[in-house]
Amino acid sequence: MASYLDHLYSVEGKIALVTGGATGIGRMMAEALVRAGAHVMICSRKSEHCKAVAAELNGLDATGSAEGFGADLGSEEGVKAAASEVKKRTDKLHILANNAGATWGSSYEEFPRSAWDKINNLNVTSIFELTRDLTPLLEAAASDADPARIINTASVMGIMPVADGCYSYSTSKAAVIHLTKILANEMTKKRITVNAFAPGPFPSKMTAFATATEKGSAATGAKNPLGRIGRPEDIAAATLFLCGYGGSYITGTTIPLDGGYLVDTGDESLFPEVV
Repeated sequence: MASYLDHLYSVEGKIALVTGGATGIGRMMAEALVRAGAHVMICSRKSEHCKAVAAELNGLDATGSAEGFGADLGSEEGVKAAASEVKKRTDKLHILANNAGATWGSSYEEFPRSAWDKINNLNVTSIFELTRDLTPLLEAAASDADPARIINTASVMGIMPVADGCYSYSTSKAAVIHLTKILANEMTKKRITVNAFAPGPFPSKMTAFATATEKGSAATGAKNPLGRIGRPEDIAAATLFLCGYGGSYITGTTIPLDGGYLVDTGDESLFPEVV
């Protein structure tokens, strides 16, 4: 049984990059990959935090390993620096998880142009640019039997017509979903699969306003059709499905990790008013 499961879900010996990998969903993805045998590079704006998280992952009883470095993907220069850092560390990349992102909330009447530009630069433009710059490394790792993998982190808010005040965030995540399809179409000839996650609420810095306390987490979960917020295992299982051998025949799709929001016909808001 173990060998069969390993065949389907192991990423033993693969090399991965997880952007925004020090916290939240990125951390969940990075840990899953390390536990399943991959060597994972973690990057985000805070270099020391990435190195600390990498050290924690290296302390696990796991066959994989991790290293961390700083990268600010909110600018063209930052993306190029991140790509250069990856190329210093490896000549091939089996897995690219484009997870770094940010959000901004404001009223419709007062939503600033600066927030629109900032969020879309990080959430959309950086995915395109970093993927483009690292495509040669992905090609070097790809084969007919086992393609290289790209996972883009979108959101259910990129599918549902609801903003909750996060107009640029929701729009950017819709763009990520469409960009995923475009890149998937173009990357098939390079033997690279491109898919996306559309998470609902998970515990993270981004959702701390609603999930940081036990009361807030319970209230947010109560609004979900399955009655809870996401768990690390939900991200881990989906990550290993797409990145393991068993996921080699799926590309261009977005997997909702949302507990049923997209099939719920009730309240459209994802988050409760937490006092």
